Amino acid sequence: MDPDPDTGVVPADLRRVLESARQRHLLGAVPVDDQVAHALGFAQAAGTVPRHWMDLGSGGGLPGLVLAWTWPDSSGVLLDSAHRRTEFLEEAIRSLAWRTRLQVVCARAEEAGRDPALRETFDLVVARSFGPPAVTAECAAPFLRVGGLLVVSEPPRPDRPVLDEHAPPTGDVALDGTAVGGSPPDPGTERWRAEELAELGLEPLGPARARFGYQVLVQVNPCPTRFPRRPGMATKRPLYRTQG
Repeated sequence: MDPDPDTGVVPADLRRVLESARQRHLLGAVPVDDQVAHALGFAQAAGTVPRHWMDLGSGGGLPGLVLAWTWPDSSGVLLDSAHRRTEFLEEAIRSLAWRTRLQVVCARAEEAGRDPALRETFDLVVARSFGPPAVTAECAAPFLRVGGLLVVSEPPRPDRPVLDEHAPPTGDVALDGTAVGGSPPDPGTERWRAEELAELGLEPLGPARARFGYQVLVQVNPCPTRFPRRPGMATKRPLYRTQG
């Protein structure tokens, strides 16, 4: 079955896994169909099929498990620091027979980012509810090769209802950085500040045109070896702070 981003229809076995994650309180209370549609939006925002990708803070397996189904010829890593969640993810990929192309890593991102087997090896890193922008960027950048993309789920804006598929975000830009439709300046520029993110080798491309809100960044230079800092420092002393 081919992925259908419009309906969010997934195979029965994957749906059972996601329903199980929701019942175990590893996913939010939003209906699974809506969460699947949101996960599919990461693929749309990325705009290309990666060879190797990572789900940063995979939790109950979203968007990672949906992306693995969407990209059957790619390999992925589901990273999470909680044993309860990674044990569930191991169980999930066994039941889905995806062990040959999915790896579960139980570690803090700051520690995994210094692992030579993981550092600078990914074409794409996705993050859903991982943390504030500066924390997410610092934890994700070490995993990306030069030219790789970071796609982050953005919170809903006041003028955009949650899970509203009809209202496009204001200030959209295409992935080549060009403005779309003369929209007003995007408030995400305060959340994703180019000067500070350059310290990580990252450059924000702007919000992606997709069903939900996503921010896309590209790794233009290798992440300096001083990043990530030791566990907890990105949260305690972020590169910058935002209001939202």
